[in-house]
Amino acid sequence: MIVLQRCLLHRLFKQVCSVTRGAGVTTGLAPTSAQCARLRGRATAAAAGYRNHSSVPCVNERTFIAVKPDGVQRRLVGQIIHRFERRGFKLVGLKLLQVSKDLLSQHYCQLTKKPFYPDLVEYMTSGPVVAMVWEGPNIVQTCRMMVGHTNPAEAHAGTIRADFSLHVSRNVVHASDSPEGAQREITLWFDGHDLLKWDCIDRSVTSEL
Repeated sequence: MIVLQRCLLHRLFKQVCSVTRGAGVTTGLAPTSAQCARLRGRATAAAAGYRNHSSVPCVNERTFIAVKPDGVQRRLVGQIIHRFERRGFKLVGLKLLQVSKDLLSQHYCQLTKKPFYPDLVEYMTSGPVVAMVWEGPNIVQTCRMMVGHTNPAEAHAGTIRADFSLHVSRNVVHASDSPEGAQREITLWFDGHDLLKWDCIDRSVTSEL
């Protein structure tokens, strides 16, 4: 921030000096102390405006996250929840359930014809699943980045899959891949009354929303 203020001050100072020289070449006048003070004020205000108002759109969204049976069996639920909470996202829905084959056929409707689908169903019904809905700015894209590549071997270090899984067939967690996909999955896994609307007290600190 200090560097930014200095750059803005230097730029504005040069502009005033240029104007002063152009208007008073014969007098040799330099900017007065009052002018310099005004420049510092303008630079500080510009820097503050830059800090407080991001040019990146801040879109509040909801996404669906599920800890798969291997993640539940290995007692990773708490650590996974902690990552999303630590990032600043808000939990609005949570439940532990034994998933039915019917629900899986709807959730994985694009994969039902794939040769690996029977193994996928067997895996997803092998134990309980923790289903969650999280809310926050640009949360769908951010959560996908936090979860990591579908194949843990290709996931970046620090992502959930890179840290907690070894093979694509046991990759611990699911995250919606788009806002539209998130809405579809949330509707499949949760009834409207299962989702809680509440205000988080740190909202003004963590985002501009």
